[in-house]
Amino acid sequence: MVHKLRQGKPLTQTDLAELEKMLMSAGIGDAADIERARETSHGLGRFIRSLVGLDRAAASAAFAEFLSSGTATASQIEFINMIIEHLTHQGVMDPSLLYEQPFTAVAPTGPEQLFDESRTARLFKTIEALNDSAVA
Repeated sequence: MVHKLRQGKPLTQTDLAELEKMLMSAGIGDAADIERARETSHGLGRFIRSLVGLDRAAASAAFAEFLSSGTATASQIEFINMIIEHLTHQGVMDPSLLYEQPFTAVAPTGPEQLFDESRTARLFKTIEALNDSAVA
């Protein structure tokens, strides 16, 4: 299950139940701790992914099509690489972070400054799809 989380592969309810069982049998927390982690992170899978991160290759693959759909500028590539870096370390990403530092150092008004409307929408959908893959 942890491998699936790191690879950005969708989890099933069975995967999450097994993950919960593993945590409890390892003595990492009790049922209340797991429930608290589930609530604060919007799901146990997201909580675990926030601890283990997302594999860089999986994050890069998710955005490869995005960048290959045309000639990307240096700023666009840097912006996407910052997203990949964030996902690699944090595992999940709130898309609203694209309007905060460090992203605003590249695009002060947000991704719309670098990408047209349809590419910006695809950017958000890609981030949300990666986030959702940690939730059954």
